[in-house]
Amino acid sequence: MSETTQQVIELLKKEIHGIDDVVIKKVYTEEGNVTVIYISSLVEKMTVQSMIFIPLANHIRQILRVAESVDIKNIEIVLQKLNAGHTLLFFHQLNQLRTIDTYSAPTRSITNTETESTVIGPQDAFTESLETNISLVKRRIQNPLLKTEIRTVGTETNIKISIMYMDNIVNKENLENLRERIDNIDYPYFTDISELKQLIEDNPLSPFPQYYMSVRPDSVSQYLIDGRIALFMDNSQAAVVCPTSFFEMFISIEDYYNRWSTSSLLRMLRFFGFFLTIMITPMYISALTFHPEILPYELLLNLQESRSKVPFPPIIEVLFIELIIEVLREAGSRMPAKVGQTIGIVGGIVIGTAAVEAGLLSNILIVLVATSALLSFLPPIFLMSNTSRFVRYIFILSAGFFGLFGQMLAFAWLINHLQNLKSLGTPYMTPFIPRKATDLLDGVIRFPTKYLMAKKGISRAQKK
Repeated sequence: MSETTQQVIELLKKEIHGIDDVVIKKVYTEEGNVTVIYISSLVEKMTVQSMIFIPLANHIRQILRVAESVDIKNIEIVLQKLNAGHTLLFFHQLNQLRTIDTYSAPTRSITNTETESTVIGPQDAFTESLETNISLVKRRIQNPLLKTEIRTVGTETNIKISIMYMDNIVNKENLENLRERIDNIDYPYFTDISELKQLIEDNPLSPFPQYYMSVRPDSVSQYLIDGRIALFMDNSQAAVVCPTSFFEMFISIEDYYNRWSTSSLLRMLRFFGFFLTIMITPMYISALTFHPEILPYELLLNLQESRSKVPFPPIIEVLFIELIIEVLREAGSRMPAKVGQTIGIVGGIVIGTAAVEAGLLSNILIVLVATSALLSFLPPIFLMSNTSRFVRYIFILSAGFFGLFGQMLAFAWLINHLQNLKSLGTPYMTPFIPRKATDLLDGVIRFPTKYLMAKKGISRAQKK
C-alpha cells in the first residue's frame, strides 16, 4: 500500500468516526488489494455484492473502466460521495481512488395522490425519491430538449435538487433569475421543498403563495410544455412550478380532462368561492352592527330573533365560532384519519348545537360559518385554502370596527397587494391583466381544447 493511500484511508477513518453504519472491507485480488468503503443504510447488500464484490473477484479491469476517478487528496469530495450513497474503492497498488454510484436506499412506491385526487386522468403521484420524480416527468415528455440540472442546497445537509425546463421553450431570463436565487441561498437544513419555495419567493411576507406546488406528474408536465420551470427536491414529494399567476391557483389539471362547459362551471365556483369565503361572515358583522338597512325586513327579524339570547356583539360571536372551527380542523388533521374525521363531524355538530341552545351563538351564523369553511377548501392548491382563512380574519376585524367601509378598505388592500405581487419577476395578476389576448381563452371560462394551443403570456416562452 502506498503512503498516500494509507494516509487518505486513515484520515477518512477519523472523519467518519462515530458513524456506525459505515462498512470498511479489505478485498484481496490477483492485481492487488482494494479497500471498499460504503454506508450500509444507503446501499443494499445485494447491490454492493453484484456491483462491487463479484466484479472485484472476477473482472477488476471492468470496474476500473466504469468507475469514476476522484482526486485521492480531496477529502471533502470523497466524503461527499460517500454520504451520497457511492461506494469508495481504494486501489492500493495503483494509488487510485474510484467511486461507483450504488445508492439503493429503500423508497416509497408510486401511489395515488390524496391531496390532488381526480376522477378522470392519471392517478400516479410523485414520491420522496428525486430520481423517481424525474422519471415520472420524462415518461410524459420524451424529448431531448427537456433539461435537468442537479444542484445541492443546505450548507449542512447538501440536499439534491433538480431544475427542469424545456430548453427550446423556457424564457432564459426567468431561468437565470431562478438560478441566481438558488445560488444565493444560505440555509443549513431543508426537510421539504416548501422551505426552499419560501426562500426564493419575490415577497416572503405575503400570505399568498407565489409559486404553484403539485404532486401530480401530469400537471407539472403540462406547465413545463408551457414554458415554466419545475423544481424538485430529494426527500420531498411535491414539485414547485414558477412563474405562476394568481388565477392558476384555482385551476385543476382535471379541468383539461373534462368538457369545457363543466370545467368553466367548476372554475367559476372555485374563483368566486374564494371571495365569498372571505366576505360571508364579515358581511354578517357589518349588517348587524352598522348597516341593518341593507337586509330585507323579514331576514332582519329572523337574525334578531336568533340573536336574542346571544350576549356578545357580532364580531366576538364570529371570532369565537371561527376559532372553534380552526381548533376542530387542526385537531382532526393531527389524529389518525378515521378518528380525525369522526372528531370533525361529531365535534362540529355537538359544539354547534350546544352553543346555539346555550345562547352563545345564533343558528344563522352556524350556517354561514359552515358554508364559509366549505368554500375555503374549493381551491385545488391547499396553500391557497390556508391563505383564504388568514385573509378572512383581516376582513372580519375590518368589518367589526368600520362596517362595510372597513370591508371595502380591506378589499382595496387585497387588490392592491395582489397587483404588486410578482412571481419570479412576473406580475402575479396575469392573466386578469393579460400579457396576451389568448390568455383569456383559458381563464375563468375555459374554451374548447382546440383553442388552447398558444403558450401563456406569464411564461414569456420562446415558442408562441
